[in-house]
Amino acid sequence: MTAEGAPRVERDGDVVRITMCRPQRRNALSREHLGQLLAAVTDAGRSDATGIVLGAEGPVFSAGHDFADVLDAPVADVRSLLALCTELMATLQEVPQVVVARVHALATAAGCQLVASCDLAVAAESAGFAAPGGKGGWFCHTPMVAIARNVGRKRAMELALTGDVIDARTALDWGLVNRVVPDDGLDAAVDELMARATRGSRASKAWGKQTMYAQLDRPERDAYAVAVEVMAGASQLDGAREGMRSFLEKRRPVWTD
Repeated sequence: MTAEGAPRVERDGDVVRITMCRPQRRNALSREHLGQLLAAVTDAGRSDATGIVLGAEGPVFSAGHDFADVLDAPVADVRSLLALCTELMATLQEVPQVVVARVHALATAAGCQLVASCDLAVAAESAGFAAPGGKGGWFCHTPMVAIARNVGRKRAMELALTGDVIDARTALDWGLVNRVVPDDGLDAAVDELMARATRGSRASKAWGKQTMYAQLDRPERDAYAVAVEVMAGASQLDGAREGMRSFLEKRRPVWTD
């Protein structure tokens, strides 16, 4: 039996679907909900699934942090809350599965951070994205860590300083999402992208995902040093050998890992 307001977790073939179900709270990332999401993602990461879809119900994808956890709280409590949120964002990138955000509506502040921290993101045309702290009193410092790594400096500054909502098409142009589709085509688009992103050797893809994050923000020479070592080691995987052997033998590969 799940706790009240806990995310719904469903296994659908090789995909685990994690859905935030607190529409009355605008899927705010309270301390409790962050813990529930972290547990769900961690459990999915330990499974034999190949993909994770992170979605939500209600009129908002996620409104970000729940101010009820923050207002009048001592700095140590706020720090631990932000550390928990950071742990969730890191775990989305550390699990071996491909993680796709299914964004059906507005994602703001840490909710936008959640989208930016997923490997891939598909948005409905009605979705929107914002880091609203810039027009309020609590700047979106931690959300902008992930958002800026998706959209680049100038666009990150515009999001952070104005606090304005950008629509889904702008988010696509800026690199925050991979696809924008009509609202009624969102699930099909998520499934199509997931199917393409999870084909091939599971072991090879898991190592590849983790290495991508390890090298992305390093200087080029350091990034190559990381990638050379991993790619050399990965050549010994069963999947790598099967992929090369099937190519040379002109046949379809049979993946065992």
